[in-house]
Amino acid sequence: MFLIDLPSVDEAPRWPVPFSERLAALQAGERHVAYIYPRPDNSTFRYRVLNMLEALAGVAGVGASWFEECELANLDVIVDSADVLVLVRCKYSAAFASLVARGRAMGKRIFFDIDDLVFDTKYILSVLQHLGHLATEDKLDYWFADYGRYGALLQLCDGAIVTNEYLAARLREFCDLPTYVVPNFMNRAQLAYSERIRDQKAAAAYSRDGRVHLGYFSGSPTHQRDFSVAEPALLRLLEANDDLVLRVVGQLELGQRFLRFADRIERFPMQSILALQRLIAEVEINLVPLRNNPFTSCKSELKYFEAAAVATVTVASPIFTLAHAITHGVNGYLALGQAWLPVLNHAIDGIRGSGEYWAIAQTAANHALTRYLPEAQAQVVRMALFGGSPDWTTAAESADA
Repeated sequence: MFLIDLPSVDEAPRWPVPFSERLAALQAGERHVAYIYPRPDNSTFRYRVLNMLEALAGVAGVGASWFEECELANLDVIVDSADVLVLVRCKYSAAFASLVARGRAMGKRIFFDIDDLVFDTKYILSVLQHLGHLATEDKLDYWFADYGRYGALLQLCDGAIVTNEYLAARLREFCDLPTYVVPNFMNRAQLAYSERIRDQKAAAAYSRDGRVHLGYFSGSPTHQRDFSVAEPALLRLLEANDDLVLRVVGQLELGQRFLRFADRIERFPMQSILALQRLIAEVEINLVPLRNNPFTSCKSELKYFEAAAVATVTVASPIFTLAHAITHGVNGYLALGQAWLPVLNHAIDGIRGSGEYWAIAQTAANHALTRYLPEAQAQVVRMALFGGSPDWTTAAESADA
């Protein structure tokens, strides 16, 4: 484990902002973008709303802000003030139908932003299988209703914004809308804290406590079956290496076979985004095992780039986004099901002897800090929102004409 002497920092929530201030931010500038999300949280809201606003803050002439579903009582002023409306992971409702109708009548551009394969009911059975759920009546009622409402609202929109090309292809199959890819990326607070961590690691010559920590940062319980991809390799490594420690952060139930290694397993609850960066930075290897199916192929590469930002090396399953982000042996490692044991052994050898680890960690950090930051994605966001097909113009452009 890397020895890091920095205080743990909990990022204060960035959403207790009065409606009047957010409306004023929307009305600033010459072009106006309103992001609408069901209710603020620490997951999709952070990446697909707050981080997008950070990127747009660097685009001249754009006023942008966010609103939550319960604020659609102020529908008129929100729609009237916006040129572009972005509905982020929202489900069909009477309120959203009214928003779309009013926006359409006023010539606004309306986008649906989605980061998961949750809109096409033909994938429900495979998703249930992936999550380990039986297709019971109550599960089917819930999932078909859930997917159906996402899909219904999506189909009302003018275009879609997604996190990767695989998800874009699935969306076009569903409704053939103009679709744009805007990847997930880090926010400035995350980047600043990660820089402090990297600087301290380098200043301390990457000092370690002599043990090798493998970290699994699961987040939600939806990754329970994904962990099983690497489980046999991890059990064999723990058996063969007394200096190996497994760190688990988030909601994951370890099987009975891990009980005899309890003294070398660290458990942490869900963390704030900055506290999570600290826990990732301390481990040598970030584990991202995933089953390869349409559901996981739609996931973003954020588990890779957040680890890379603190110079921690990732070993991941080669799902669509991770296979595109990671070049094996250059800025991380990719492992198919049966290859997890030899790949992890090779990565551990790179820490203990060959020195390969340090070059990979630096290459990964350089890659993450080139691509996955607001400044790098600002024009991608702008082009998705304003650069669409030639016949799409904002209300402001129409007025100018």
